[in-house]
Amino acid sequence: MTKILLCGANGRMGKAITRLVSETDKAEIICGVDLNTESTAGFPVYADFQSVLETPDVIIDFSNPANFENLMNYAESKKIPVVVATTGLNKEQKERLTKASENIPVFFSANMSLGVNLICELAKKATAFLGDSFDIEIVERHHNQKLDAPSGTALAIADAINEELDGAGHYVYDRHSVRKKRDKNEIGIHAIRGGTIVGEHTVIFAGENEVIELHHSATSREVFASGAVKAAVFMAGKPAGFYNMKSLIDG
Repeated sequence: MTKILLCGANGRMGKAITRLVSETDKAEIICGVDLNTESTAGFPVYADFQSVLETPDVIIDFSNPANFENLMNYAESKKIPVVVATTGLNKEQKERLTKASENIPVFFSANMSLGVNLICELAKKATAFLGDSFDIEIVERHHNQKLDAPSGTALAIADAINEELDGAGHYVYDRHSVRKKRDKNEIGIHAIRGGTIVGEHTVIFAGENEVIELHHSATSREVFASGAVKAAVFMAGKPAGFYNMKSLIDG
């Protein structure tokens, strides 16, 4: 059974993961880290990593980018595999993950949903098939409490498309301040925030007289929790290296 340290244990995603793990015999949460140290699920919750007494097999992080440095320092010092599911990481933090993967197993995905990762692959194939005859726009919708915009998932989809374009695409986030026609190499990325939308992503391929859309809608946070738990079980005992959802899907 995989022993998990859950970072962000009392957040919304942390609670979803806790519910999911309670229903499986493949993993157990032995402790958590959160600024809110209330313990309501049968495991201790610490305010910081230095206070942790248990020895986990893997860490799941669904916290905040501000906690990233503490997380990575702890994971590297203890040589513990880490599943990083926190969104909003900056370029330097992502580079730190790559560097850390030389010493410990690191799993990172901007979105833990298997369906979203399928959308990325389908978007790449659509881009290769349609060539430069279609304009590409990405629209993401999330709840009004989400801090980062655009979402990490929207950027991951854009990156997948741009990889297929050999880096020729450039991202445009806002057009209101510039009066000019759309550049052919633009990949438009648009963020909508409102209500309790869990997460929706639409990739639009707009051509002459036809429009093709790829759409994914998450109706529950348990979609992401399920992916994170599967990743944690997958990562236990893995050698140092960088892993992602494709690694999990490929087995």
